[in-house]
Amino acid sequence: MDDMGWYVADDDLAIAPLNDLGIAVETISWRQTARAWSDFEMVVIRTPWDYQSSPGEFLAVLGTIESVTRLENPLDIVRWNLDKRYLREMETRGTRIVPTIWDATYNATEFDRWLSEFQTDEIIIKPTVSATAEHTYRLKNYDASLESVFAAREFLVQPFMPNIIAEGEFSLFYFNGEYSHAINKSPKMNDFRVQEEHGGIISEIQPDEIVMALGRETLATIGRDLLYARVDFVRDGEGNFCLMELELIEPALYLRMNEGAPSVSP
Repeated sequence: MDDMGWYVADDDLAIAPLNDLGIAVETISWRQTARAWSDFEMVVIRTPWDYQSSPGEFLAVLGTIESVTRLENPLDIVRWNLDKRYLREMETRGTRIVPTIWDATYNATEFDRWLSEFQTDEIIIKPTVSATAEHTYRLKNYDASLESVFAAREFLVQPFMPNIIAEGEFSLFYFNGEYSHAINKSPKMNDFRVQEEHGGIISEIQPDEIVMALGRETLATIGRDLLYARVDFVRDGEGNFCLMELELIEPALYLRMNEGAPSVSP
């Protein structure tokens, strides 16, 4: 289920191994209407990286799909994971997340309060429904031009985590609950966004046992069987790993970074 645009994706690397297992693969847009979704034994959500512009329509399509065939990951998980408020729930379950202010209002007075509350001189603001770092801003000073951006858009506020620059973000990948591989994502010079479409630098890593254990604990906290999951961590100033994102809808899987990843059995 695809709508890639110009973004980088390497899901095609899994097609031949799946064919070898007797699984035929067809890639189509979630917006298409020419094919009946009931024609497929399973629909796997992969790169619909425009869904954030019309989340209601996206969920409606997924509902139609799930009513006639198997959807992975399932609709209730997608609906939960689509809004970043899921992080708030993960925190209540005991997961350490990046410190976050919810239900915020964007104005100069609140901006000063955020800096004071986090005891920082830089903050990150991003919508609670977003993808590919769209409308994500790193700010030291109040920017009045963003008032229109966040006037009718719910958002969250976090302190900027310097270790994003110093050592990058750690992403662990799981298929059917089993660990597959891991990467580090670092921003290009003079940027803070780690996504490839923004020039992020990607490298394969072998995570230490602390990160591996956190990945397992995070998946256990969800308490659901998942076809795929990506867990993103960043280290805070005290050396603790914090959950940055839990990607259960359309994560880039970076199969090309690990020779064995495309052949993981379903």
